Amino acid sequence: MNRDVIIACDFSSASQTLDFLGLFSRGNKPFVKIGMELFYSEGPDIVRRLKAAGHKVFLDLKLHDIPNTVRKSMKVLSSLDVDMCNLHSAGGSVMMKAALEGLTRPDGSRPLLIAVTQLTSTSPEMLRDELLIGAPMEDTVRSYALNARNSGLDGIVCSPREARAVKEACGAGFVTVTPGIRFPESGADDQTRITTPAAARENGSDFIVVGRPITAAADPVAAYERCMKEFVL
Repeated sequence: MNRDVIIACDFSSASQTLDFLGLFSRGNKPFVKIGMELFYSEGPDIVRRLKAAGHKVFLDLKLHDIPNTVRKSMKVLSSLDVDMCNLHSAGGSVMMKAALEGLTRPDGSRPLLIAVTQLTSTSPEMLRDELLIGAPMEDTVRSYALNARNSGLDGIVCSPREARAVKEACGAGFVTVTPGIRFPESGADDQTRITTPAAARENGSDFIVVGRPITAAADPVAAYERCMKEFVL
C-alpha cells in the first residue's frame, strides 16, 4: 500500500471546495475526503464532480445502522465510484459483512471499505467514563480492528498512536487511515490523540487525513506539500 495524504475538504458548499482545490496546479490532484457536512449540503453530485476532475475520493459518512439498512445504503454508494468509504465498527460484524455485500458490484469490484474504531476526539477518560469501556484505548482499537479484519474489511480508521498496534495485530497489509494530524506548532483543536505527519509515518499509517492544518493555512498548497514531504517522500 502506497502512503498518501488525504485532504479533508470539510467545507459547506461545492463552490468553497472547488475554489480551494483550484489553488493546486492542474497536474496536482490531491486525494480528498468528503465528509458529512459537504455531502449533506451538495449530495452525490459533489462526488461525481471531484471524480470527473481527477481526484481520488474518500467518502467519510461513517454509516452505523442495522445491517439491512447499511447493506442497501452501501449499494447506493458503490455506484458513485469513490475510492474509499467507511462505517462504524461498533455496529458489529454482521453489519460490517452486510456493508461489504452491498458495496461489492456485480463484477466483484468495490471501493476500499474501512471501519472507524474510536474517533480521535475520544479521550481515554471519555472511553472509560462515558462509553463505559474499561479496556485501554489501544486494546479497544486493536479489538475493533480485528473484528473489522475478520469481517472482510480492508482496514480501519484510528489515531496514528494506535496504527502500529493495529499493524502488529492485523498484518502489514491491513490499511490504517489516521486523522488527528497536526504540525508541531499547530493547536489540537477538538482532537485529543494527535501526532505529526512524520510520527504517523513512523507509526505505520498508510494514509493520513489532514484538514485544518492544510485548509486553514495561510498557504494551503505549501502546507500540503509539507505533509507530503514529511509523510510520503
